[in-house]
Amino acid sequence: MGTLQLKLGQRDSSLGLLIINTASLQHKNRVEHLGSPIWVLHSHPFLLAVMGETGVCPTFQLGRTRYDQGSYLGRLRHFIDIIDPTTLFISEKRLKECVKLLEGYKCGTLPPGVSDLQLWEAQKVKQAIIHPDTGEKIFMPFRMSGYVPFGTPIVVGLLLPNQTVVSTIVWQWLNQSHNACVNYSNRNATKPTPTSRFLQGYVGAVTSAVSLAVGLNLLIQKASFMSPATKMIIQRLIPFPAVAGANICNVGLMRHNELSEGIDVLDENGNVVGSSRIAAKHAVMETAFTRVVLPMPIFVLPPIIMSYLEKVPLMQTNRRLLLPIHSLVCLATFGLSLPLAISLFPQMSQIEVSQLEPEIAMATNSKMVIYNKGL
Repeated sequence: MGTLQLKLGQRDSSLGLLIINTASLQHKNRVEHLGSPIWVLHSHPFLLAVMGETGVCPTFQLGRTRYDQGSYLGRLRHFIDIIDPTTLFISEKRLKECVKLLEGYKCGTLPPGVSDLQLWEAQKVKQAIIHPDTGEKIFMPFRMSGYVPFGTPIVVGLLLPNQTVVSTIVWQWLNQSHNACVNYSNRNATKPTPTSRFLQGYVGAVTSAVSLAVGLNLLIQKASFMSPATKMIIQRLIPFPAVAGANICNVGLMRHNELSEGIDVLDENGNVVGSSRIAAKHAVMETAFTRVVLPMPIFVLPPIIMSYLEKVPLMQTNRRLLLPIHSLVCLATFGLSLPLAISLFPQMSQIEVSQLEPEIAMATNSKMVIYNKGL
């Protein structure tokens, strides 16, 4: 067991802690305060890692994230908070209390005894329910916290075996409609975006999803070299390329203007350095990659898992269990894969100035600049 010295880091880090030294071995399990901001932890290295991530609450900062967005684990914990379905059950009274608490912090009129943890929880509740730009409540099915519970029935429908052309069209349309509503409800509303752009992205996504799904289904049905069992397995995997293709189409149609006009890049102080088309290309590619990775486990794992479960004697004698078990498998894969996928890249990504346009390099002395990747 080792002695680990930790020092408080930047306030916007996930834990406010930076490792500064590892010292001699000591068989103790305790925490010594050596005078702020130095702490010494005596414990097993694994327990230290867990405590470092879960046992220390950072100083609250309004509008900032609680966890370090520079690490994958920090982004994962941040997005787990965002999609937490328990916030769907927050009462109106509790919401008003959270808003009042945050207003008190902003105005410097907090009641005594309010902890940083309470403030972080209050901000989590407010951000889950109220749109940050419009100040209005987001309709429950279209909140990020409602994406998994309200989206799972659609995923189950997409993965049902023996789909007809009509059922394929209906489920693909429902899926893209739900995605469009979630995207619109959680949009960046600081700048007015033409409704036509959202409609363009929606129509493009629906068209590409339906075309790919129906086209691939018909192609497989006409494939004479495949056995019926092979055809059934492949047909159950068709929703993945259809949804992934539609997601790429949606990103391209919604954000094509960024590729020609560029996006703002910021220095370490948050000042706008300029507009970069190269940064825009990185942002769009990262978003498109995330939207391809996201549906992969959701639409690939359940068919594979169900193909094995359907052979279990209990399932063969109780066919009524197939649908509820299929639904639970879809719910589990959806809930687990969503935060893992959207945590791949930080919301605010960094890029070296040397990789950008010459005018950006001339406008700043910073070696790295920041850009908003988007969702």
